[in-house]
Amino acid sequence: MTAAVPPHEPPDIVAAYSDGGLAIPVWRNDLGGITYRLGDGPTARYLKWQPLDPEASVDAEARRLAWAALFVRCPAVLDSGHDDDAEWLLTAAAPGVSAVIDPWLHTPEVTVPALGRGLRRLHDALPVDSCPWTWSPLDRVADARTRGTDVDVTAADAPEIDHAVVCHGDACSPNFLLSAPGEVTAYVDLGSLGVADRWADIAVAAMSTRWNYGPGWEKPLVAAYGVDVDQDRMDYYQRLWDAT
Repeated sequence: MTAAVPPHEPPDIVAAYSDGGLAIPVWRNDLGGITYRLGDGPTARYLKWQPLDPEASVDAEARRLAWAALFVRCPAVLDSGHDDDAEWLLTAAAPGVSAVIDPWLHTPEVTVPALGRGLRRLHDALPVDSCPWTWSPLDRVADARTRGTDVDVTAADAPEIDHAVVCHGDACSPNFLLSAPGEVTAYVDLGSLGVADRWADIAVAAMSTRWNYGPGWEKPLVAAYGVDVDQDRMDYYQRLWDAT
């Protein structure tokens, strides 16, 4: 998830890539990472900078973006790097506007069904057999515990897999870009992309509608995805998300 960017001194790498041009901070993530828009219009680039953190790797995101771009629209990787304290990823702009920015934020009756359809298209497009990564409950619990997180949800409690897909890994509303008249045109923040039960994504996408659009939009998202609500799987994967 993301938050407004507080006043700050941009890291030196921002000036290096912007070459004195426009550099606007647009997002701040929970790890203290900031994404900057460099330039404007269709030639704009985006620089994601964040402190080194075991929870998220910019290098891992770059590799996943390069793979996913063979099958769906997502930001093209232009460069990446790191120093002793931080890492960064430079991408080209992708088509569309985040689902939590006007006009999409205030038209959930259009936006939420589009998110459900867009998530389904992502799952249908990415080939499970050739995906190099997994995002199973076992992976996620083990990773969280390695980081020192006290996880009260176990992989043994996971429901039987309904349908394995390549999951987005952070299917929250801000990570879908929409274009008129209201369809998902690109996907961003794919750093946790990997094979898992489709409900691992559906549950989080549905839960995210509460945070971004208010109550009552979970069922419309699931319906637009094209399945009936499976409350047991929804509950488990929402608890797993919160725990890890």
